[in-house]
Amino acid sequence: MASATHPDLEAVDLPTVLAALADPVRLGLVRFLSDGEERGWGQLDVPVAKSTLSYHLKVLRSAGITRTREEGTRCFVRLRDTELEQRFPGLLSSVVGLASSDGRVVRVGLRTE
Repeated sequence: MASATHPDLEAVDLPTVLAALADPVRLGLVRFLSDGEERGWGQLDVPVAKSTLSYHLKVLRSAGITRTREEGTRCFVRLRDTELEQRFPGLLSSVVGLASSDGRVVRVGLRTE
């Protein structure tokens, strides 16, 4: 697996972030990760195929919204909430708040296995 790259947030523009947040699955992931915890990709219970989940996580990472950490063959993801708040004040909290009340946002949880 190639090492994950993360953009410098100073290079990320608002349209890129908003485009990444425009998908119900990605919004659900951001809402779920807004608790500040780092999660293993395998822990995420999302109603999409693993390859589709990987794609959505890549879009979020490329937009500077999440940070991925690799540990052996496992990958962990967390929200870059502090950095995003500095770059785009209030954006993330507004998006998470609105996503919580939108029935079209995909529910994300933890696997119970």
